[in-house]
Amino acid sequence: MIKLTARQQQILDLIKDAIENTGFPPTRAEIAAELGFRSANAAEEHLQALARKGAIEISPGTSRGIRLIARHADDLNSISSRPKSRSTEHLQLTLPHPAIMQLSLPLVGRVAAGSPILAQEHIESTYQVDPALFSARPDYLLKVRGMSMRDAGILEGDLLAVKKTDSARNGQIVVARLGDDVTVKRYQKTGTTIQLLPENPDFQPIVVTSDQEDFVLEGLAVGLLRSWN
Repeated sequence: MIKLTARQQQILDLIKDAIENTGFPPTRAEIAAELGFRSANAAEEHLQALARKGAIEISPGTSRGIRLIARHADDLNSISSRPKSRSTEHLQLTLPHPAIMQLSLPLVGRVAAGSPILAQEHIESTYQVDPALFSARPDYLLKVRGMSMRDAGILEGDLLAVKKTDSARNGQIVVARLGDDVTVKRYQKTGTTIQLLPENPDFQPIVVTSDQEDFVLEGLAVGLLRSWN
């Protein structure tokens, strides 16, 4: 049985809540701020302990690269103690090879005004990626331009994994189209007014009114890839 300390369980619950509410696991700095740690290093130590206990996986080279091992965090206390049935053992022997399980995702670069985001002329290349890196199955990768989401850990040149949708909850990070521009921002709707909020004080919120016809919600951010080369 996986035995967690009270603090480790608290961090595990925080990770689960963040993924459910925003589509992303929290950063080390966000964990530290939420739990009152003096530095992100303290959060990193707890995350490494959770990884050693098999509660999470930490993916190097990706921002917010934390993945829950169990389908639900509450399952973690019972996974190891659950007896294996013959059918369970058979399933473990017949899992697909990891290469077969990888997703093939188009990488979208600059998007021309008025054309579909997945139009062939926008696709720069295709990436084979592990679906376990993401909180939900993405449909494409979008190359991030600019630093308006810096404080959310989304930087210039990052590849944002996006799930196509035309709806979002407050607080989620979305890809939106405004006229000729495609932007990544945090979604906030109050009444009939939508605000697209940056995560960098150098940038101003974008206000979308109910009569604005050039606004389209293109998708929901469900993960991030970053090259360290």
